[in-house]
Amino acid sequence: MAKDNATKQTLGVHLLPELPEVETVRRGLLPVMEGQRIARAEVRRADLRWPFPANMADRLSGQTITAMRRRSKYILAELGSGETLLIHLGMSGRMQIDGDGLGKFHDTRPTPGKHDHVIFHMESGARIIFNDARRFGAMDLIPTDGLDAHWLLSRIGPEPFGNSFNADYLQTALANRNSPIKSALLDQRIVAGLGNIYVCEVLHRTGISPKRKARALSATRVATLVPAIRDVLGEAIEAGGSSLRDHRQASGELGYFQHRFAVYDREGEACPKASCDGTVTRIVQSGRSSFYCRKCQR
Repeated sequence: MAKDNATKQTLGVHLLPELPEVETVRRGLLPVMEGQRIARAEVRRADLRWPFPANMADRLSGQTITAMRRRSKYILAELGSGETLLIHLGMSGRMQIDGDGLGKFHDTRPTPGKHDHVIFHMESGARIIFNDARRFGAMDLIPTDGLDAHWLLSRIGPEPFGNSFNADYLQTALANRNSPIKSALLDQRIVAGLGNIYVCEVLHRTGISPKRKARALSATRVATLVPAIRDVLGEAIEAGGSSLRDHRQASGELGYFQHRFAVYDREGEACPKASCDGTVTRIVQSGRSSFYCRKCQR
């Protein structure tokens, strides 16, 4: 049976999600998952990117989700059992909420699709479906008191909105980095959650070339990065993330931060800074596209 897409709210992306997209998904899941009981978990295959943990369906069924958090690009659902469900969307992962609005869930359920790999049947009547066509996503169950030691989380740097991420910290972290600043900011060990899109935007906003060596930046220029990172990420979250392909907000609406990109994917267009008559250029760094203005980013 074909799925009725009009009855689903879809949260996800088909590019590797960055912090704003993951945070948008987390916020969309809050009303239907946090504080709610999983009546039954349905695991419809043995693995995604890696095998699912043993007896995952049984370990999730009957558990209350006490908190929905995010760490870097991972969603963390804390359970009453003392375990935490880690969710990574991968490149094509989506979280779909059955229904046309909170509290309006359909009694007739469509047949699960080929790529509907995990289904959470909530006690409230909601169904949350993890759909992942390319199967680069992942889930794991981790003792909550051991989260910080988990191999996916143990080496991640500070969250950009946290107090530990400040100018002094970033100056120290970059002091001995001979790599370009673009590559350094993409390193999750330095700061959590930043990806290609938002690093390009941050560097344009601060007037720093993506080719500039990280250790060559003055303390003054490094200090400008911290508020710029927070501002760009905060604006993107409020805009519902960037919908370059299939990302949706909890309401089913597109994110719209892509309409506010200054340089990302704007090759050949005029630099949007009023005081600059330069043009956005694209270069490739470590296999990734960097978009910047040669004239105002130095």
